[in-house]
Amino acid sequence: MIDEQTAKRKGSFWRELPILLGVAILVAVLVRAFVLQTFYIPSPSMEHTLNVLDRVLVNKLVYDFRDPRRGEIIVFKAPEIWQSGAEGEDFIKRIIGTPGDHVMCCDDQERLVINGHSLDEPYIYRDADGNQDPAADRKFDITVPNDRLWVMGDHRSASGDSLEHYEESNGDIQEATVPEKSVVGRAFTVFWPVNRAKWLSVPDSYDDIPDAAAAK
Repeated sequence: MIDEQTAKRKGSFWRELPILLGVAILVAVLVRAFVLQTFYIPSPSMEHTLNVLDRVLVNKLVYDFRDPRRGEIIVFKAPEIWQSGAEGEDFIKRIIGTPGDHVMCCDDQERLVINGHSLDEPYIYRDADGNQDPAADRKFDITVPNDRLWVMGDHRSASGDSLEHYEESNGDIQEATVPEKSVVGRAFTVFWPVNRAKWLSVPDSYDDIPDAAAAK
């Protein structure tokens, strides 16, 4: 009797295994499509916050419940004018300005100014000799349009970002910014390689930036 019950349990397990595998695959597909997705970093534009071949985990659900915020690192579908030929190309940058923000370069300490408040950016790229990139390599003074974002790479001298496209388009703010609807999600952790694993938190210096409406 025991052998017969054991045989039945084994037979039931093998019959149910394809269903269990199917459910697991479906859950994985749904999670990837709607909740979390991994991305690898193909360029030096975010060094050394993110290095080439780092892998990050992106929360695709967060902006269904709130708007993107300054200082967050986002993955977004690049505007057509930004693309290098790969249709639907994904970019990763840091949000500097949100809709309505007045962003300019620079104060007397060469820092970006957002809504009248100077921004300290400890994450900006430094080379092996400790030389830090400037916050911007040219003067600018813009207001971010509705439903769009001004984004910049942490490695300012190696980033095809809002400032570069603002210059290339002769000051076209629409071409220089990215639509909020193009945002895939927020990169919130580096998980590979293991020795670089970390949370991608927003620096405290963003806490003091006033809202655009309050700065008027």
